[in-house]
Amino acid sequence: MFSGIIEELGEVTNLRKEQNNLHITVKSNFTSELKIDQSIAHNGVCLTVIAINGNEYTVTAIDETLQKTNLGLPSIGDKINLERCMKLGDRLDGHIVQGHVDQTATCTEVKETNGSWMFTFEYDSSTNNITVEKGSICVNGVSLTVVNSQHNSFSVCIIPYTYEHTNFHSIKKDSVVNLEFDIVGKYISKLLTTSQPSL
Repeated sequence: MFSGIIEELGEVTNLRKEQNNLHITVKSNFTSELKIDQSIAHNGVCLTVIAINGNEYTVTAIDETLQKTNLGLPSIGDKINLERCMKLGDRLDGHIVQGHVDQTATCTEVKETNGSWMFTFEYDSSTNNITVEKGSICVNGVSLTVVNSQHNSFSVCIIPYTYEHTNFHSIKKDSVVNLEFDIVGKYISKLLTTSQPSL
């Protein structure tokens, strides 16, 4: 379980294919605190640490993960958002994030708004995922508030701190990002699409 508050930007240092899997090696400042089998969110995707070497650790993304997220897109040297799982008893500063990405979205506009930025994203609505105005959304692992919620698009406003300390500063028009929709909204959407009228 995660909160969507990014701890740091990790640097991709190695990518190795093994059959349909991709082993991703990341350099981070908290590697020395990690242990094998620990869960870490990478651009919002929960992956398990399988190896640790100095200040680098390795995780594996299976084919399904690569098909449904943007983790197959980074190159060596790229920065990804990192968050370790929550500790029981900590404050929940963002919202409840599972680390299970629902789908990707494409950035359609980045607009500077005199000290902050507004990013607009478009996604395939056939999945029945929804956003609501002022609701929560997780973009590349970052807990954010939805503005301008539409049928298959939404915007988020990014303050300078978030822009500088996450990989939002590298997102531009046509960039692909990971989305995890609010868990409560997903349950409601599922109930509405599976409910049958009583006869």
